[in-house]
Parts: sequence; structure tokens; C-alpha cells
Amino acid sequence: MKTCLIVDDSRVIRKVARQIFESIGYACTEAEDGKVALDACKTVLPQFVLLDWNMPVMNGLEFLRALRQLPGGDKPSVVFCTTENDLNHIQEALGAGANEYIMKPFDADIIRGKLEQLGLLD
Repeated sequence: MKTCLIVDDSRVIRKVARQIFESIGYACTEAEDGKVALDACKTVLPQFVLLDWNMPVMNGLEFLRALRQLPGGDKPSVVFCTTENDLNHIQEALGAGANEYIMKPFDADIIRGKLEQLGLLD
């Protein structure tokens, strides 16, 4: 089973994302900030990370940079899912190692489309 880590400080966003990912066959774990997510990745790397930008403790960009430094940290596909939609944020995220970028709000079709783009949907 494919694995997904949903990183967002909003419990509602995590719940909605989890329902979408589980409906398409992913096993999900959740983290409320980048620090919790990084600790989880040090234990077991997921195949996919859905990542918010603005979070307390450690933001999404800081998490992504730290993830990419871990052994095997280049393997997970990372998609930013955020309200930050200006070109500078998108370029910074992609430059730091994000694979894709989607805007909030999102729905199941948007998630499926990104997974298809990344070759992660059966």
C-alpha cells in the first residue's frame, strides 16, 4: 500500500486530505507542523507528502529542506498545498525540492490529477 504524510496545522484540512487519500488506496499519517513531520520521516519515509507552507514550529519550506537532507529524503514526492500562490513562493518551493504545487482549497479531482502527473496513481 502506498503511504502519504499529510502535514498541515489545520485538523480540518488533514481530515479532508486523509479521506481523499484513503479513498484512492493510500495509508495516511498526519503531522500538525514540520517538526512533527520531520520526526516521522526520520522513522519511516512516506512515498508522498502533502505539505502546507504556513505552520508553527517549523514551516513547510523548512521541513522540505530538512527532508531532502535525510538519507533517502530525495525519494518522497512532495506537493505543497497552500494559500501562498504568488510566483515567488512557487519558485522557492520547487527550488527547494517540491515536486508540485496546488492551491487551497483543493478537492479529490485536484489531488488525483497531481498524483497522476507524478505517476503515483494506479
